[in-house]
Amino acid sequence: MTEDIRDRPGLGHEDVVQLNFIRTRVPFLFRRHYRTGLRSHIMEVLNPADVTAQEQGVMIDHVRWFPKAEPIRMLRIFRTRFKDFGEAREELKRVRMVDQYLGPAHVARSEEFLVDYARGPGREMLLCGLQEYVKGERIDPWGRLDGEYLKTLMARLHADTQAPLRPSPGTWLLRVRQMARSFLTRIRRMIREKQLIPDLAGVGNLMMTVSGNMKVVDINNISQISAEPSIYLDDKGYPVCDKSVQALARIQEGLAGMPVDETDALYRVFLESGRLKRVETRVRTFHMNAGLSLSGSSYPRA
Repeated sequence: MTEDIRDRPGLGHEDVVQLNFIRTRVPFLFRRHYRTGLRSHIMEVLNPADVTAQEQGVMIDHVRWFPKAEPIRMLRIFRTRFKDFGEAREELKRVRMVDQYLGPAHVARSEEFLVDYARGPGREMLLCGLQEYVKGERIDPWGRLDGEYLKTLMARLHADTQAPLRPSPGTWLLRVRQMARSFLTRIRRMIREKQLIPDLAGVGNLMMTVSGNMKVVDINNISQISAEPSIYLDDKGYPVCDKSVQALARIQEGLAGMPVDETDALYRVFLESGRLKRVETRVRTFHMNAGLSLSGSSYPRA
């Protein structure tokens, strides 16, 4: 039987256009994105002319420049296998719920669709999505998030823009604080009303834009908030719920500039010292099993 693309470590342009639900003469180029990982293939959807300019360069004032081709959209091909349509529909509901609660200001909008994936003589349901491309810098919730770091981040973001007027560092930092607080409000509302939280723990699951806004770009792993004594593990064996709440606390302290109240009902459960130690044991086990680095996986306590 034909190899299942969900099992492959990565895809290229030819792999994508050979899929039965993609037109062979599609007027775009597909390029593997660096964030392709455990849960989905992520492909950049590119204008061929932009790729040619990146590879061959363009002459500007007698100097050859090689501008990076920026995606028009991101194509996600989920690795998840569904037993039936009902299971697929539930997954779609969870993804759309994140969009509903966070809104265009705080999530990379995505249009999901289910297709019949032809594999050998049979067909299977496959979930895909065309997602907004968010230009910006990755946020590492386990790294520095203080004011000095944010000023450095601002310089990096504005180095790649042609805007003639740039905000002062103080004005930009105030904007970051405001948008981070808006983000927190929306996430906490989703937790309170739906007991769900997106994966905030991964480096780069959140992006910072040049305007100082933050957006969730990884919508593949939405977990139920579980305050049970036993640590909830996702289907890959990662304690995503606990680590996402830890990341939320880091964002609150660093980006929003708001102290974490340990009497808060959510944090009182998930930031309890004994639970933190048990979670880190699960994280180490996950990384050992996956053969990944442990760097940046812990939530530092004062």
